[in-house]
Amino acid sequence: MAKSSSILQKLSKIILRLLLWFLGISIVWVILLRFINPPLTYLMLQRGFERKAEGKTWKLKKEWKDFEEISMNLKKAVLAAEDARFLVHHGFDFEAIEKAYQKNKKGKKIRGGSTISQQTAKNVFLWPGRSYVRKGFEAYFTLLIELFWSKERILEVYLNVIETGDGIYGMEAATQTYYGKSCESLLKGEAALLAAVLPNPRRWTPLKPTAYIYYKQGVILRNMRNLGKLKF
Repeated sequence: MAKSSSILQKLSKIILRLLLWFLGISIVWVILLRFINPPLTYLMLQRGFERKAEGKTWKLKKEWKDFEEISMNLKKAVLAAEDARFLVHHGFDFEAIEKAYQKNKKGKKIRGGSTISQQTAKNVFLWPGRSYVRKGFEAYFTLLIELFWSKERILEVYLNVIETGDGIYGMEAATQTYYGKSCESLLKGEAALLAAVLPNPRRWTPLKPTAYIYYKQGVILRNMRNLGKLKF
């Protein structure tokens, strides 16, 4: 009995030590990326290896743009499309989660309620997937970036690392590819069209919009007007 108790105590100490190490490393990691732009993400590497496995060349097209260099039209379009309450929530939009749950419950097309903060946490710190373990880590890192980063930094990182095409990441690389210009000078219609394809940028493209994408563009433009002036 005493031996079992001793083993449990040792195990508890090891688990506690590992937990403290994880907390310390993750917090330092998040604070560092508040000032250092993330060079790569797990998804970028995964997509690259997938291309190699398919016999294609490695492709990783990206170019960082600071927050001030990104068109306000693009910022508004992405918020209108992905997370209209971004500036007022603290990482989780429980209203959106409830609406998504009710729609999914009725058997309608599956949709999520992930905020831009959650998507940024997933893209920068984690791997793609839908397991409960990954969602748990996603919630943890979402809380950390909301605590240690500003809203500007969260949106800046999101706009620079999000997948925007096959081997294309970030809005600058996307606008250079699709429109032949920098995201600094993106027009409202162009920004809305680009935001419309974000849920599946390898299936849809702004170069050949479907009727559905044009419909989404119209909805996003209307939502952009409803957002009014953004105050970061």
